[in-house]
Amino acid sequence: MIKHNLKEQRSNILEEMAEAALKVGRRANEISLMAVSKLHPYEEIHALYELGQTLFGENRVQETQQKFPIDRPEKMNVHLIGHLQSNKAKKALELFDCIDSVDSLKLARKLESLLDRPYPILLELKTAEEETKSGFPNEKELLHALDEIAAFKHLRVKGLMTIGPLECGERETRSAFNRLYTLYSQIEVRYPEMELDTLSMGMSSDFRWAIAEGSTLIRVGTKLFGQRIYG
Repeated sequence: MIKHNLKEQRSNILEEMAEAALKVGRRANEISLMAVSKLHPYEEIHALYELGQTLFGENRVQETQQKFPIDRPEKMNVHLIGHLQSNKAKKALELFDCIDSVDSLKLARKLESLLDRPYPILLELKTAEEETKSGFPNEKELLHALDEIAAFKHLRVKGLMTIGPLECGERETRSAFNRLYTLYSQIEVRYPEMELDTLSMGMSSDFRWAIAEGSTLIRVGTKLFGQRIYG
């Protein structure tokens, strides 16, 4: 029953994504779906994987360590999308295929110091005023940090991430997403050698607006899994 429900819900989301892309003249295959699996058990995650979903997002290092088996499927990619404390950086690099929520130069330096291999990251920009939001506080600070990160030997910046404002209308939400798109475009010009490919913005309630503003990766949890039954 779990697998049947997930199949239907995933199919509906992919259809909505395709419709949103078509509406603004984009192709559906330009946009990837991340299943935000935080607070949901591995049983559901694996069922979704068997349906073809390979990209998953988790918020916490400890939960991921406890929940996922050591021998998870090779093609199951798990990204950290929550705030990462520097003292958990080493474990995060062991657990995650990518850290999407690098929000300070201090954290980037810590990650770089622990690496002996290329490792992909996204830089997170704070585009909403909520105190609970993390991310570089503005474009200037992110670009300043990127001047140093770009010269790192191991970290590979693949793009940007943001969380849009909560409980806001279309105009304010799209404005936040447009800020990230504009910054992404500036970085492409400023660092032509970077292999950028990810603009991560949009969640269950606002991914249609994010797609309209250029998102290449949307993060969906509740709309896919339903309300949490774990944790």
